[in-house]
Amino acid sequence: MSVADDFIRFNNAYNIDRDTIASISYRYRRITRQLNSDFWNTASDTAHSLYAGSYGRDTAARGLSDLDIGFVLPVAFYHKYNGYQYNGQSALLQAVKTSIRKTYKTSDSFGDGQVVVVKFTDNITFEVLPVFEHVDGESWIYPNTNHGGSWKTCNPRAEIAAVKKRNSETNKNLKRLCRMMRAWRDYNNVPMSGMLIDTLAYQFIANWVHRDKSYLYHDYMARDFFAYLAALDTNQSYWRAPGSGSNVAKKGHFHWKARVAYNQSVQAILHDQNGQVWSRRQMWRKIFGPAFPAA
Repeated sequence: MSVADDFIRFNNAYNIDRDTIASISYRYRRITRQLNSDFWNTASDTAHSLYAGSYGRDTAARGLSDLDIGFVLPVAFYHKYNGYQYNGQSALLQAVKTSIRKTYKTSDSFGDGQVVVVKFTDNITFEVLPVFEHVDGESWIYPNTNHGGSWKTCNPRAEIAAVKKRNSETNKNLKRLCRMMRAWRDYNNVPMSGMLIDTLAYQFIANWVHRDKSYLYHDYMARDFFAYLAALDTNQSYWRAPGSGSNVAKKGHFHWKARVAYNQSVQAILHDQNGQVWSRRQMWRKIFGPAFPAA
């Protein structure tokens, strides 16, 4: 098989499977319906709720462990909890937690700074962020319970829209790059958040010469992205998220592991040019792990 065939199979392997997608949707709708019942007096299982994070940006890969949900509350609850003398944000999270526990009574549900966390037995954790619409009509205000309580802002809608637009402009290569790099990160224990992978992939692919090509160039795309990561300033501590411009912090030094992966990808491409199919695949498996086809 060709390099393109291998990367197509790799794509199928790192994409989230249908059963997991169905399970996520079922839980999402149950949580949303309960919150709507308690806070909006409606029975909708979709209104006022939005997938956020990597799942919302459609860059999550198989093996995801965290699922982010934003749930918009009526503004009256902002005024209610903002009027508390001390940490109304914590009281708001407790109210959301109480609501969710009506549906998932046996789940491990608790407030964690800004979100209500619901842990499931299949190791997928839902993090529900209660939010209020900002006056700009796009961004959200959300509670932060730390240090006595405060309100912060975020804009996942802008992030989702920016990634979607650039993905369309690059023949769907942006999201595929983001997903395959999660496979590399997880297999090699690279200290990078999903948001940082998406941010740097977004910046890289804007000027990548083969951004409009398909799977035949995915070996080059991986190689060139590793080179891009390895060349970044090691002193830089954060980057700006696509769309929202929020700070995306560095969790640790990823540059050395990117350099190793770059050298391995150069070898993999050289093996392919020499007709050494088995060696080519083994080298890619050193980078991406068992999700990459062995034969």
